[in-house]
Amino acid sequence: METKNITQEGIDTVRVLSADAVQKANSGHPGTPMALAPLGHVLWSEVMHYNPKNPEWANRDRFILSCGHACMLQYSFLYLTGYKLTMNDIKNFRQLHSITAGHPEYGLMPGIEVTTGELGQGFANGVGMAIAQKYIAARYNQPDFKIFDYKIYGICSDGDLMEGVSAEAASLAGHLKLGNMIYFYDDNHITIEGDTDLAFNEDVGKRFEAYGWHVQNVSDVNDLEAISKAIKNAQKEIDRPSLIKVRSIIGYGSPNKQGTAAAHGSALGNDEVRLVKENFGFDPDKNFVVPAEVLDFYRNAGKKSAENEKAWNEVYKNYKKRHPDLAKEYETISAGKLPDGWEKKLPVFEPGDKMATRKASGKTLNAIAEYFPQLIGGSADLAPSTDTNLDDFQSFSPKHRGGRNFHFGIREHAMGAVINGMALSKYLIPYGATFLIFSDYMRPPLRLAAIMKIRPIMVFTHDSIGLGEDGTTHQPVEQLIGLRTVPNMTVIRPADANETAQAWRVAIKHTDGPAAIVLTRQGIPIIDQKKYAKAENLAKGAYILSDSDGDPDIILIATGSEVHLILEAQEVLKKSKIQARVVSMPCWSLFDKQTTAYREKVLPKGIRKRLAVEAGSPVGWLKYVTDEGDVIGIDKFGESAPGDEVMKEYGFSVENVVKRAKSLLSKK
Repeated sequence: METKNITQEGIDTVRVLSADAVQKANSGHPGTPMALAPLGHVLWSEVMHYNPKNPEWANRDRFILSCGHACMLQYSFLYLTGYKLTMNDIKNFRQLHSITAGHPEYGLMPGIEVTTGELGQGFANGVGMAIAQKYIAARYNQPDFKIFDYKIYGICSDGDLMEGVSAEAASLAGHLKLGNMIYFYDDNHITIEGDTDLAFNEDVGKRFEAYGWHVQNVSDVNDLEAISKAIKNAQKEIDRPSLIKVRSIIGYGSPNKQGTAAAHGSALGNDEVRLVKENFGFDPDKNFVVPAEVLDFYRNAGKKSAENEKAWNEVYKNYKKRHPDLAKEYETISAGKLPDGWEKKLPVFEPGDKMATRKASGKTLNAIAEYFPQLIGGSADLAPSTDTNLDDFQSFSPKHRGGRNFHFGIREHAMGAVINGMALSKYLIPYGATFLIFSDYMRPPLRLAAIMKIRPIMVFTHDSIGLGEDGTTHQPVEQLIGLRTVPNMTVIRPADANETAQAWRVAIKHTDGPAAIVLTRQGIPIIDQKKYAKAENLAKGAYILSDSDGDPDIILIATGSEVHLILEAQEVLKKSKIQARVVSMPCWSLFDKQTTAYREKVLPKGIRKRLAVEAGSPVGWLKYVTDEGDVIGIDKFGESAPGDEVMKEYGFSVENVVKRAKSLLSKK
């Protein structure tokens, strides 16, 4: 076999290893890892700062594989550079309970910064990561200490750049001048269906220049010198995010399939893999071979990169001596600890005038903001309507990196993905706000946040047909149940201002998934906590707000703005000598996590007559109302009219609640 230098041998090892893993799984995407192995070599052996023995090092560079289907590229380099990943893990690619899943999964394997797969999501997540770095640096870096200066490196594909979310995120990144981002666009001209000319022939470079990005071109991914030069140029560009367009040949080295769609989304086939190995000088009869000198080379590269953390630790030690208060704050927040006494700052609202829960949310945010430097966020151009502006703080901008108010623009999809990237800093508690109806634009990032169990907070206002005149297109019906069906998603629809304050308490303390706080546009009564149960019971998901004088004949259950209806209905029913228990149920998932004894106390099995009232789809309520119960819900779209009129028209009135309760009780 012809003698190769260690660089080329390492690159070809990654190509063959990727082909072997996909072939053994008989499933996957071999072509892009084979094509981009040279780029991966430069990143992991020359450019990025990381520590395989401490993947959570605070100042590490972040790497995002937005085209997650090419994950064998990332897995190969994580294994070679010494992360906690074995050859057996590589061999078990895409198998049950393996850490080498078919797309990168955050938390499953060290070194994976974000779960990618749905194209475009990783691209937008990186914008959030870049924002987090800028914010943290603005807060903690000092003239004598540059503690946080890490960069965001990412690889994206034609598919990523076809997805609308990448356009939204790229526009925002350019506007914010996020010069700490360096993305590589794998311009291989191939998708599953064939050549990209089938649907995609725009000038990507000009598009990104229009967004305000620094754009370079590398005509051949195998030109390592050109790649290194482009990266150095990008690192010097501090005022613009960088896109390096890299031309590659998918399936490089496969004699019969390179440059074709056949190399994209399926195993090459045993015979073709043999030809690949012969082409690169490997024994075609041996699988999963990593030459000792290649492993030594990359392990040494990993150790060399880890020296960056060692040097950083010394700098941080001196920083801690010079700036002890800042260091203490950073360490406390990064450890997930919350400030002492902050819950006492939550506002308490007294009965009186009606208040929209969106207004109560805004008051709550502003009451606690000064205690939480890690709590930052904004809206998709709806801050005045969602009440999410922090009044005492600036907006985040190129001039004010420490600003805490974000203007995401009318980009709901990107907003969701960007705040996911912020949350992945493990420092920030980011929030994003829009109308509940527009949560449909955000389904992918919400779902991915739930998969990763990270903690962005979503504020969804204008939560029902009660918003009124904007009409059918803006009145959510099926959105609540849609959000509730997402595993690990905590959906809270508070009944009044005080439950709203408690919703924020729960959302901030919640650490195992995203939280969505769902709020009204219209004013609703503030429930008297001296007369009824305390709103702090919201943390249990459901609670007895007002009990009957004796054993209840019926249980009335509601969420949000409908809770005051069932409270009033309880009094009306009492005049007819009907004893009703009133249960506020702001969060199904929190209630389901309570003990059996508690759930039985709130909803006793022996009381089968139950009526749920919610201005949304009735789907899912059977679990709580039983087969002898009923639901006042909505199974059609709304109408344009004043909110009170629409609510009454759709059956959300005290009179209808009483009527339906009596009808239930009349049935044997």
